[in-house]
Amino acid sequence: MAQALAEAGADIILIQRDESNKQTHDAVTSLGRKCTIATADLADQSSVSKIIPELAAAGHNMDILLTCAGIQKRHPAHQFPDDDWNNVLQVNLTTVFTMCRDFGAYLLSKPEPPAGKSRGSIINVASLLTYQGGITVPAYAASKGGIGQLTKALSNEWAAKGINVNAIAPGYIDTDMNTALMADMERQKSILTRIPAGRWGQPEDFKGVVVFLAGEASRYVSGEIINIDGGWMGR
Repeated sequence: MAQALAEAGADIILIQRDESNKQTHDAVTSLGRKCTIATADLADQSSVSKIIPELAAAGHNMDILLTCAGIQKRHPAHQFPDDDWNNVLQVNLTTVFTMCRDFGAYLLSKPEPPAGKSRGSIINVASLLTYQGGITVPAYAASKGGIGQLTKALSNEWAAKGINVNAIAPGYIDTDMNTALMADMERQKSILTRIPAGRWGQPEDFKGVVVFLAGEASRYVSGEIINIDGGWMGR
């Protein structure tokens, strides 16, 4: 998604734990766009609370916030540890709220845009578990359900002020988070059987929707959750 925004002409700020992984940074700069890595620990609320204020103080002119980081912990619900619950809710929901709150305040502090133009866009990453409960993932389901309602709540306050707030709900995507599912051949077969597109999603499948939600083409779209799931939710 960062690469798609860069291809569309955006400069990028990446929030990472450290600077050891420069894969996305190098992909963005190879497109001729600027790319800055800002380090923060999204599991540490005090670290998260500094991100937007420090970027603004450094003089960055920001228009788009994309919240994509997430973690997963699997346990039977009756054995789910408090620490894992708290960590998942912190990274997947509280961090997202904090980033949205601070970015919204930053956008509202800027001069009012010309008539018909937006102040900026916030794009959250939800999940199929925004709608469904999943199995042995109560913390993840709770966090992603919260993302859906948070997106709507922020849109209700900010859409009239020129800030569009939307979410993207990925289906089953071929990423590191789903390695365990993909290794379970019986579960993978049952998943593929339900996906009308007949395949797992790829990161490239999100390029179009993120550029659409970040730009003026979606100026009258706010409070929406757009499913990118190969037809899963329509089955």
